[in-house]
Amino acid sequence: MQITIISPDMYTYGAMLIGGVLRAAGHQVTLSKKIEAQGAKTVMLSLFSTQHLLRKDIKEFVKQHRNTGGNCYVGGAVSAYPEIVLGELPELNAVCIGEGEEAVCKLAAEESPLNISGLAFLGEDGKILCTPRAFPGGLSPRPLPLIPKDISKENIRGASVYIETHRGCTGTCTFCQVPRFFGHKIRSRSIEEVVAEVWAFKQKGAKKLSISGGTGSLFQYRDGQINEKAFIELLARMAEIMGRENISCPDIRVDCISEAILQAVRKYTIGWIFFGIESGSDRILQNMGKGINTAQIRKAVDTCRKHGLKVAGSFIVGYPGETQKDFEATLDLVAELSFDDAFISIAEPIPKTPLANLVLKTPKENNPVYMPHSGPYKKLGLSEAEARAFELLMHADMFKPELRMISDEVFASYLEAVRQDGENVKQATELLFKYRHTL
Repeated sequence: MQITIISPDMYTYGAMLIGGVLRAAGHQVTLSKKIEAQGAKTVMLSLFSTQHLLRKDIKEFVKQHRNTGGNCYVGGAVSAYPEIVLGELPELNAVCIGEGEEAVCKLAAEESPLNISGLAFLGEDGKILCTPRAFPGGLSPRPLPLIPKDISKENIRGASVYIETHRGCTGTCTFCQVPRFFGHKIRSRSIEEVVAEVWAFKQKGAKKLSISGGTGSLFQYRDGQINEKAFIELLARMAEIMGRENISCPDIRVDCISEAILQAVRKYTIGWIFFGIESGSDRILQNMGKGINTAQIRKAVDTCRKHGLKVAGSFIVGYPGETQKDFEATLDLVAELSFDDAFISIAEPIPKTPLANLVLKTPKENNPVYMPHSGPYKKLGLSEAEARAFELLMHADMFKPELRMISDEVFASYLEAVRQDGENVKQATELLFKYRHTL
């Protein structure tokens, strides 16, 4: 069968993986970033953001494709909340919930949805029907992903692709979907299989590769123990193929590092660590379920610097209940630790996470995403969350080891970015309230 997989705007690893699974099953598969069927009767959309469900081009495509006799399915991160997916895209044949490697082949063979595990679809009475989800299995063996010819042009946070090395997360962050999508148990791939994939991406023209799967150092984590040997061997073998200047393993928790791990990151990668810090307030960190405190953050950053590593941090502002005092604690931490780079985002309530539940319980007048800012940026017409994101962006630049001037162009780009982020979070929040009775 001819099948088109649509991965809007960028080729996600998940879309490439599903493409490889279908190709191995004998289907003719096209992977596209464009919202087009490419002549295929069956289309599978891999959607990773709530924002995709609000896009007019996606809504119109699904409706038109179904009206002309085509089949249309949705998978990806949004499948965690099928009630919203089917509410916004009611013409869909079905939503493939969670891990879809097994289900997609049965869908392609046009088996009855009732006979396929992990599907959600609308019944004849308009009510949502869900088949039982299959218990997640191992990750090996599996076929090589379907790698697009223009993979060399992709740039996702500096990498052509993020290769999946494992699934699951031991963390309990309230804003994160990963452990609720893949579970808390770590399931890892074999080193040989990952290395074979690295070779395949290189041969297709990929320039830079990064490790995905959440905290990179949890690769082959077992019985509460980090497997330093396996993680280091993985980095070494990837670097042997691509060159250390083209390998990164950015995402690591501050409580999942060791001397040996940091030495390996320095030796076999571009030498950057990316910590999800989120806040400089221990109170907010506790509310977020981060499982870390600012003392651990300080120690981790200091240890990385002793190993000659560059350290970036991500921060979340506008979390419900965040006070001005909490925000000032974040400003102080950023000034103290002088991060080499910083990424700021406004707290987005992904449906079916504890943060989403908290947002639903929080009156809008007490949610920083809706509260009008009355401080120094009042004339800019920002919400309190947008103002904090804007201030933190500029503040982080001031304290970077390499001085960066805040020019008019930088000022304008930061302002545009926080306004867009604020608008996206508001839209996601409104969607959450729209479907609160189904969640």
